Amino acid sequence: MTASPAPDGRRESGQAMTASRRAAAVLPAALIVLPLAAYFGGLHIPPAWIIFMLLIGLMLTGMPISISLGLTVLTYLFTMTQVPITSVALKLFTGIEKFEIMAIPFFILAGNFLTHGGVARRMIAFASACVGHWYGGLALAGVMACALFAAVSGSSPATVVAIGSIILPAMVRQGFPKRFGAGVITTSGALGILIPPSIVMVMYSVATNTSVGQLFMAGVLPGIVLATMLGLTTWWRARKNDYPRLPKASWAERFRTFRQSIWGLLLIVVVIGGIYTGVFTPTEAAAMSAVYAFFVAVFVYKDLRLLQVPKVLLDSANMSAMLLYIITNAVLFSFLMTSEQIPQVMAQWMLEKGLGPVTFLLFVNVLLLLAGNVMEPSSIVLIMAPILFPVATKLGIDPVHFGIMMVVNMEVGMCHPPVGLNLYVASGITKMGITELTVAVWPWLLTMLTFLVLVTYWPALSLVLPKALGMMR
Repeated sequence: MTASPAPDGRRESGQAMTASRRAAAVLPAALIVLPLAAYFGGLHIPPAWIIFMLLIGLMLTGMPISISLGLTVLTYLFTMTQVPITSVALKLFTGIEKFEIMAIPFFILAGNFLTHGGVARRMIAFASACVGHWYGGLALAGVMACALFAAVSGSSPATVVAIGSIILPAMVRQGFPKRFGAGVITTSGALGILIPPSIVMVMYSVATNTSVGQLFMAGVLPGIVLATMLGLTTWWRARKNDYPRLPKASWAERFRTFRQSIWGLLLIVVVIGGIYTGVFTPTEAAAMSAVYAFFVAVFVYKDLRLLQVPKVLLDSANMSAMLLYIITNAVLFSFLMTSEQIPQVMAQWMLEKGLGPVTFLLFVNVLLLLAGNVMEPSSIVLIMAPILFPVATKLGIDPVHFGIMMVVNMEVGMCHPPVGLNLYVASGITKMGITELTVAVWPWLLTMLTFLVLVTYWPALSLVLPKALGMMR
């Protein structure tokens, strides 16, 4: 009888896995130890190399990005500079003293009240009455509802949860493939950070001192265009596969659903109208939106009981604390970048190489899309914006246009693995694996990449509205 080679094959496979585990364990340690050893050994290594090797090494250990940022800064400052510890402590506190940062917890709180308060359900009913009779009716209603909810929430995962948890089961019951519905909602939910208000825009403003009001207005038209493109992709695929349509709603039905959703839709007027007219600053608009969302959820729609409010407050506080901790460490990292003149050196190098705006923007898009594979949007913006922003301004790129382009990159990153937040949220709703979801989102992800090229090289798309409203020259 011939002996089976299976044991040898298993042994070789086990050895290969052991070797890969050893390499995975050794690489982070090497990235952390080698630059420090070389520096103390007298070898000249550019500061940027040391800083980024330390950061990548710490991140590869599985450490949270916020802690990786802080430890990178502390390790570099205390081993290679003479910066006193008091200045580091001072920077930790002054880094989050900016008035704009207060908008973040308020927008998170408003989004949580709206998610639990029945606003999403009424927006879906209104959207279904408007577009449900077209091919892929419920899916198109999902895109429209995501766009409407994005205009009141400021968060992509919150938009996916609020709209997806209601409309996805309904789509499956009506005969849509689960994969199709998941692809629609996962990508349309990303509109939450492009259509104002947007927490990511607030973070970009904090990192670069760009006007939050200008960024909010600049995001309106690109948000509408992207929602339209996602809707067209949905309609085309639904028509191609002959997916179900809803009966056409009467004008009376449309008016009735609009009237029921009007309290949620009015929040768009409160935030955007208040900022444009000068009644509120963006931070004050965020506070007003939180109060308004509480009033609507508890006293108007009555879908949120007063006994549930403490839990909503606690959940919002937890999320806010996490983001503020990331901001604090990212501000410290930005301080280190500036003190070592790394952005200025990068800008000078690019100018000397003759890189123009077109090449630079292509480089930035590739860099941000790669970063989206390993980091979540808040961290990317707070780390990359202070480094790339000075180069962009030297090349004559408008700060507001550059901010919108970064936000669109963050949208794409939220819809692909391994750290796409929208994928994980949609996975929890649909009970689908990440791999299956990744395949499901591809048609819409390609649409988003096409839109990224459009918004990158056509600045007028972002700037025409704030200029028309007199907010920019």
